[in-house]
Amino acid sequence: MPRSRRLALIAGAVALAAMLAGCSATTHLEPAADANNPACASVSVLLPDSVGDYERVWTDAQATGAWGDPTIVLRCGVEPPAPSSLVCTTLGGVDWLVLEQEEERQRLVTYGRDPAIEVNIRRGEQVDFQSIVDTISTNIQSGLAPATAQCTDRVEFPAS
Repeated sequence: MPRSRRLALIAGAVALAAMLAGCSATTHLEPAADANNPACASVSVLLPDSVGDYERVWTDAQATGAWGDPTIVLRCGVEPPAPSSLVCTTLGGVDWLVLEQEEERQRLVTYGRDPAIEVNIRRGEQVDFQSIVDTISTNIQSGLAPATAQCTDRVEFPAS
């Protein structure tokens, strides 16, 4: 093999290795039960590239999105919640139920939408929960199924 061809092959292999090293890992997530709902496809294409200071990371599950490492996880196609006494707030034009706080995460789910969307945000960091959910809501609002119910007693989003 001529020397120039051998050098070209080596250079190509080095470039490929460098390119693969720069790829980020895919985050494993479980899809929601109704992730194949066409409305979830409409939402998925509207997910922002970044939320606050968090860049989007790739996921391996349909109708999901993640940002950070992942600090923020979104799943479309979760069971729509029934009317509840939980905190209900409107962010970015979308009503959200603020689910019971977990030790490491705060979960919210859209209210009055089928399919519903769940957002999980890791606690323990300086995270502006309201701004994060507002950004996501604003981006996905046009892809959401029409609201069939709304918050009747809206409150401000709780502090982190």
